[in-house]
Amino acid sequence: MTDQNWNPLLRDQLAWHWTHQLRPRLDGLTDAEYFWEPVPDCWNVRPRGTGSAPVRAGSGAMTIDFAMPEPDPAPFTTIAWRLGHVIVGVLAMRNAAHFGRTPTDYRSFAYAGTAGAALAQLDAEYATWLAGVESLGETGLARPCGAAEGPYAEWPLAALVLHIHRELIHHLSEVCLLRDLHRHTRPQTRQEAS
Repeated sequence: MTDQNWNPLLRDQLAWHWTHQLRPRLDGLTDAEYFWEPVPDCWNVRPRGTGSAPVRAGSGAMTIDFAMPEPDPAPFTTIAWRLGHVIVGVLAMRNAAHFGRTPTDYRSFAYAGTAGAALAQLDAEYATWLAGVESLGETGLARPCGAAEGPYAEWPLAALVLHIHRELIHHLSEVCLLRDLHRHTRPQTRQEAS
């Protein structure tokens, strides 16, 4: 029996799902879908100075609805908000902590004002994450996560990789479901249908 190389298996877990299920479902995401609020009082990404969330976070023209601690019950969130969470909280902050990306957080990030720009941000952070995981090799996966992961500092990076992959699959599946809901509850114009 030979030694198993876990790094390619961990990357393939996400890459397969990304390539065959998640990313193709996001192609053609429209701004109408991106900002759609299916229920009142949704948390969203909004132009600076608009919205009624307790806190607005972001460094550019767009901000994300935000509060710490999160209200209970948690507000319903839009595709824009969920993509912002994945891009910043799941990927960019981890890319900064572990793979050399410029540091960022919810308050300092420049959120996308269009669906296309958000998908470009998602693609860039995903590519950085996957390359970073590959750069860990086998020995890096066993290394402790470090202070950036707070109470999980002593856990191996392999545990963080598994957690991030679960988060990506989970939240991007929610985005796909919201796209389905938008398509099935909103009347389409001829231009949208073609």
